[in-house]
Amino acid sequence: MNKSKGTILVVDDTPANVRFLVGTLTENGYTVRPAIDSQSALVGALAEPPDLILLDIQMPNMNGYEVCSKLKASPTTRHIPVIFISALSEVLDKVKAFGVGGVDYITKPFQLEEVLARVETHLAIQYLQKSLLQKNEELAQTNHELINTLQQLKTTQEELIQKEKMAALGQLVAGIAHEINTPLGAIRSSVGNISESLNQTLEQLPTLFQSLSLEQAQDFLALLQRSLQSQLTLSTKEERRLKRALKNQLESEEIKNADILADALVDMGIYNEVDAFLPLLKRPDSSHILEIAYNLSGIQKGATTINTATERASKVVFALKTYARYDQSGEMIPANLSEGINTVLTLYQNQLKKGIEVKRNYTELPPVLCYPDELNQVWTNLIHNALQAMDYRGTLTIEVMQQEQYASISITDTGAGIPEEIKPKIFEPFFTTKPPGEGSGLGLDIVKKIIKKHQGKIEVESIPGQTKFIVSLPIANS
Repeated sequence: MNKSKGTILVVDDTPANVRFLVGTLTENGYTVRPAIDSQSALVGALAEPPDLILLDIQMPNMNGYEVCSKLKASPTTRHIPVIFISALSEVLDKVKAFGVGGVDYITKPFQLEEVLARVETHLAIQYLQKSLLQKNEELAQTNHELINTLQQLKTTQEELIQKEKMAALGQLVAGIAHEINTPLGAIRSSVGNISESLNQTLEQLPTLFQSLSLEQAQDFLALLQRSLQSQLTLSTKEERRLKRALKNQLESEEIKNADILADALVDMGIYNEVDAFLPLLKRPDSSHILEIAYNLSGIQKGATTINTATERASKVVFALKTYARYDQSGEMIPANLSEGINTVLTLYQNQLKKGIEVKRNYTELPPVLCYPDELNQVWTNLIHNALQAMDYRGTLTIEVMQQEQYASISITDTGAGIPEEIKPKIFEPFFTTKPPGEGSGLGLDIVKKIIKKHQGKIEVESIPGQTKFIVSLPIANS
């Protein structure tokens, strides 16, 4: 059974009109529900909201304007697009229809192609609106998770390890905020563009389709479909080359405003095989037609941007949530060491972008029986110290491998190195070479205690330009 293209409620007190619309729309893949009076239309719409409503104006007891007003007053049906169908053709009638919430107006007698084109257009816009709302809900859920994660962090201050963890997070707050705010900015921008495009195109689409012939309307929809399917990202140099070539082609066809049209077409991802669209481009109002198509395709591209930005924000939130989780059971559990290291690196992403090249040399290890939250504190301290030692410019190399019955994790930086005379002191409590206020001197002491708790060991090798901390953890009993 073919999937329905959408559910449409047809409301008209003339049985012949209802039969015509039901038959036409059903043949074209839509699920159609008829209603022959205002009351049954309201009851049906509220009980089982359709995707779109075709509504007659002149009906007994309650006219179409009143029905539309009641639909728009209900939270259940206010978002359903209503297309008025009427023999009334005066401008004031149409103005009143749009004033009560209608999105379009079709004058009787019906033209089959016009009905189908307008129904398809408004269902497409409705789908894009629903997609946008869904993306907004996903963003709200992401923000909710972030708030819960940050609240969870506040409960980890009871132990010294957790206090150090909070101190490290304090240094990361600006970077984490940047990593969250960047996709949020992209989402806000895309939502604004989508809203603006919708406002413009909703007003212009009815007039546009009335001015186009059937063939031109099909060309317009084909042009829009080509743009929606285009996903190729062009460099600035490639864009300029394609625009020049397309401009020359349009000028050879004696098309006015060739440079403006070429810019718009390439921006929409259409730069070859444009012969089919030449009749459309030769119209005097071709620039206006392209602007409407550009706005519609921009809605889809905006939704894609929102999806990408949401995924990016979710990745940071997931890393923060993983890092913040504190297991109070007091029992060791099997864990993937590489995943823990990657979680810490994700949180440091903003600092890494300043000028750090990260090299990850991971070999596959079996899960290691450990306290994952405490090991995350180890990786946090070692990575943070390495970044500071390089002044956030250099190469950070992380290696994970198995050596006999141990998991070996080494973190190497290209900083100035540790002088021989202070190397024996670096694991002592409260010893620090950092300026006052930047370090407590407890970081490496905590690291050593955590590793000892895991029956492992930590070693350091340092020469100018290469400092390596090597952590060895037993995996024999994992």
